[in-house]
Amino acid sequence: MARIAEEGFDQAGIMSAGELPDLAPRFQTFIQKGWHGDMDWFAEKLDRRSSPRGLWPDVNSVIVVGMNYGPETDPLDHHGQSETGVISCYAQHKDYHDVIKKRIRRIARWLSEQSGADVKIFVDTAPVPEKALAQAAGLGWQGKHTNLVSKSLGSWLFLGCIYTELDLAADDAEINHCGTCQECIDICPTNAFPVPYQLDARRCISYLTIEHKGPIPLELRAAIGNRIYGCDDCLSVCPWNKFAQASKEAAFHPRESLVAPKLAKLAELDDAAFRQFFTASPVKRIGRDRFIRNVLVALGNGHDPSAWAAIKPLLKDASPLVRGAAVWAASQVLDASSFAAIRQEFVEQEPDPDVSLEWSRSPLPA
Repeated sequence: MARIAEEGFDQAGIMSAGELPDLAPRFQTFIQKGWHGDMDWFAEKLDRRSSPRGLWPDVNSVIVVGMNYGPETDPLDHHGQSETGVISCYAQHKDYHDVIKKRIRRIARWLSEQSGADVKIFVDTAPVPEKALAQAAGLGWQGKHTNLVSKSLGSWLFLGCIYTELDLAADDAEINHCGTCQECIDICPTNAFPVPYQLDARRCISYLTIEHKGPIPLELRAAIGNRIYGCDDCLSVCPWNKFAQASKEAAFHPRESLVAPKLAKLAELDDAAFRQFFTASPVKRIGRDRFIRNVLVALGNGHDPSAWAAIKPLLKDASPLVRGAAVWAASQVLDASSFAAIRQEFVEQEPDPDVSLEWSRSPLPA
């Protein structure tokens, strides 16, 4: 484990690559109920995801490593502000995939050279159930919000896995320490947890602002508030965060421009400017149109008439997804007569039926 610590990882453990008997039924329930939403890739490789050997038959042990990305401030501090947006802590800095993968690759290369055994590495790039493997390897347990919780570092761990042919001594699995607490469930703005330990991704703000490709469901828009990429609510309130520490890794210190960024300025980003602004950031992968959709929902939730200046140009955006979100945002910041006039002007020129539907169903402000 000393070699792993040299690469800056805060936790590590080993699990035997046998079956995880409760994993397949949990995943099957998730798929059968449709809780995976647009994430068709989740269902396509369910057999591989349910067991390490489903992905690689020759694996005997899995080394799971964790790196702390704990924030210096409370992620809930900037909620509810009309002029600024909230980006999830993990995305306020350099893409963790790039940071962790290089270090895990060096560890795996060293292990292979020392032992002669074949190894494979995974950092959120294959059907690998990292959180379940991390619990089996003793790093933490999956809480009622389905995320990993560490007794020593709280909610803030990036995970990576090294699969190896070596038959290594396994660590004890971590047990559940949630007890009767359900703060993570109670705080969820969209009620995304049907029961403890189960997530309906279709209602999760992280899913809606990142994975979901279409318009955000009308009934969930208000609950999103000013969150424009991801959500940390259920992580932030976990009592085990009393042991959390701010990350010492410089690559995970937040970029000033991504902490409470001005929504009006973000709304001005075209594709090229979006890519430049989010260089080396995980935000970049969702593309400009989905991101601007999120920004417009946040602007609408601010109910600030001054936001109209940022919203109006996007009613003519090339993307129907953006135009539709702009319609809703306009309905939230304009008075009834102003919005009625805008609707009459724009709806006749709208070529996309989905955006026309937004015009027809957008409620007039009180």
